[in-house]
Amino acid sequence: MDRISSTALLPEAFQGSRDDITEHIGLIWQQIRAPVIVPLLRSAVFLCLAMSVMLLVEKVYMAVVIIFIKLLGRRPEKKYRWEPMKDDVELGNSAYPMVLVQIPMYNEKEVYQLSIGAACGLSWPSDRIIVQVLDDSTDPVIKDLVELECQRWASKGINIKYEIRDNRKGYKAGALKEGMKHSYVKDCDYVAIFDADFQPEPDFLWRTIPFLLHNPDIGLVQARWKFGFLTNLPSTCLIPHFVLTINPQPACLRNYSMMTILSLVDTYKEIKQARLLFNSDECLMTRMQEMSLDYHFTVEQEVGSSTYAFFGFNGTAGVWRIAALNEAGGWKDRTTVEDMDLAVRASLKGWKFVFLGDLKVKNELPSTFKAYRYQQHRWSCGPANLFRKMLLEIARNKRVSLWKKVHVIYNFFFVRKIVAHIVTFVFYCLVIPATVLVPEVQIPKWGAVYIPSIITLLNAVGTPRSLHLLVFWILFENVMSLHRTKATFIGLLEAGRVNEWVVTEKLGDALKAKIPGKAAKKPRIRIGERLHLLELGVGAFLFFCGCYDVALGKNHYFIYLFLQGIAFFVVGFGHVGTFVPHS
Repeated sequence: MDRISSTALLPEAFQGSRDDITEHIGLIWQQIRAPVIVPLLRSAVFLCLAMSVMLLVEKVYMAVVIIFIKLLGRRPEKKYRWEPMKDDVELGNSAYPMVLVQIPMYNEKEVYQLSIGAACGLSWPSDRIIVQVLDDSTDPVIKDLVELECQRWASKGINIKYEIRDNRKGYKAGALKEGMKHSYVKDCDYVAIFDADFQPEPDFLWRTIPFLLHNPDIGLVQARWKFGFLTNLPSTCLIPHFVLTINPQPACLRNYSMMTILSLVDTYKEIKQARLLFNSDECLMTRMQEMSLDYHFTVEQEVGSSTYAFFGFNGTAGVWRIAALNEAGGWKDRTTVEDMDLAVRASLKGWKFVFLGDLKVKNELPSTFKAYRYQQHRWSCGPANLFRKMLLEIARNKRVSLWKKVHVIYNFFFVRKIVAHIVTFVFYCLVIPATVLVPEVQIPKWGAVYIPSIITLLNAVGTPRSLHLLVFWILFENVMSLHRTKATFIGLLEAGRVNEWVVTEKLGDALKAKIPGKAAKKPRIRIGERLHLLELGVGAFLFFCGCYDVALGKNHYFIYLFLQGIAFFVVGFGHVGTFVPHS
């Protein structure tokens, strides 16, 4: 019997269906290309170029301002009155203002000892400081550990309060708000706030409080973040006022016996032997974070403090005047950036802010991609949502100058919190690749090459030690712009995840203890947690555009497209950040 081909058994219409579908798709593309695709893409190019120019002007402006600040030596101590605290024989310790130190935490098993120990180690008269641990932990084991740690410090003579709630309403803002309602807070003049992974230096209050004490119009003093943390500290280590060797203040010794003071000397020796880990060096992802945050602190915060006396409170490592906090309406949980919300409201009441760039507080950067992604969602969605809620309130305010209102609305919110995220993803990951497929649309060289290069170099000056990682930083920031843009639109539209709050996971030194190097077992891989479909989809699109550019295109964007596509694939397959084993 003659062999019968398979095609002979299929209907004739089906045999040609594949060719027909391809032909129909090509026909539809040709029909909509000229009247629809080309005009839309040209409009997108125009808008993206306009946003790029806005971002460039903002970066150049801040660069010029920061140069003048450095050349003129406009340190906060010269701009505002600042005098070191001195003993008053007649008044005694009552000459020192009462300070509340708040530490909000939630299941912080790895870092709770470090944060509580650092707060209790602040050099300040012992009867003029209250350390308040606001524990929202849901794990009963962790709650017991935190409470036990507070009791241990209380037995050493530290005035520490352990406060819990029966719910997590308002998350961090709710905890801070509840903390301010306790009766003993009424006696306090200032409140210092530290997240659970922050470890202030012992002289923190001596350097910040004088600004608030001698300048009644200042409502906030903000310190800079330093990405490292102490480890190898004994669990029973007593840190407090041993730092008198660094910043001696007789008032701190007044309430301590000679036995206690001698024990502090031994503690000081233990502290000197402790190892300072620089969390920014933990992996390539933390190095990228360091580059972005260093620019934020060395440029954005510095410029805002020096020119407008306004910047966004970072939510930690700062000291508030309680009167300013109350006048602004206290803590509100209407967005996921309760710290920025409070700062904007206080600024509209006329309060000034001071940023101390040379006062650094150690903290931990998120080293897992999951933790970093949740953090960036909160940091991008919250400001956009706050901008939506406060735009008219800022515009109608009559207590601040027009120049300051323009700065807050245009520079602070619109350009930095909205335009920067949107243009990074839409222009560099969608529009530029799309022009490869539609050669009728051209992007001028100044928009595709010169402006991005200048913006990148201006961002990189904050971390000179990482200049050799500039290409990796560009690619990583473009990948993260996918999540930031999505979060920005969620905030602007008040969509489903607008109030999502996921506490950033801290690892402390736990990971290094669990993985002792050569003896470590190969970690289990959960495919669902390692794959990120959005990144893989964008990576496939970029790779397709790169291949098209090599074969048929004339733009010569393929090198960038392949590199950016690889970056999306690397993140999409979960090969970024520190991997934490489940076992």
